[in-house]
Amino acid sequence: MNDNSNKFPLLSRISYLMDEQFRFPGTKFRFGLDPILNLIPIAGDMAGLVVSAGLLLAIVKKGASSKLVVLMTLNILLDATIGAIPIVGQIFDFFFKANSRNIELMKAHYLEGKHQGSGKNTVLVVIVVLILVLALLCYGLYKLAVWLWTSI
Repeated sequence: MNDNSNKFPLLSRISYLMDEQFRFPGTKFRFGLDPILNLIPIAGDMAGLVVSAGLLLAIVKKGASSKLVVLMTLNILLDATIGAIPIVGQIFDFFFKANSRNIELMKAHYLEGKHQGSGKNTVLVVIVVLILVLALLCYGLYKLAVWLWTSI
């Protein structure tokens, strides 16, 4: 754990347990219980989501700005969404450590004064990106359907 972890001991310990408790022998690569739990279909994903949501609620109780809450929520949603995809999600969970990212965001907020203010612009950007991704997906499916139709 890094040297700022003593400012938020319980939250930092839980994050460490979920994302970095173990190390692959002979490497510096760390992982936690989150990718291990995600090997259990549905229940493992839900357990990780509940822990992440609990950390978020604890941080909200400490008076986090709405921008910080939005950024942390995005990390949790990305982790939960991609983590739910079979095989890809399990691999993703070893590398994307939402709880550790959220602890770092929290420390930057409380110790360095970053991520202050409203999260409205962040939410707007996310919505625009999601609409663009959905539009590209629809376009790709349309092109696939046309190709399949013409090759019959």
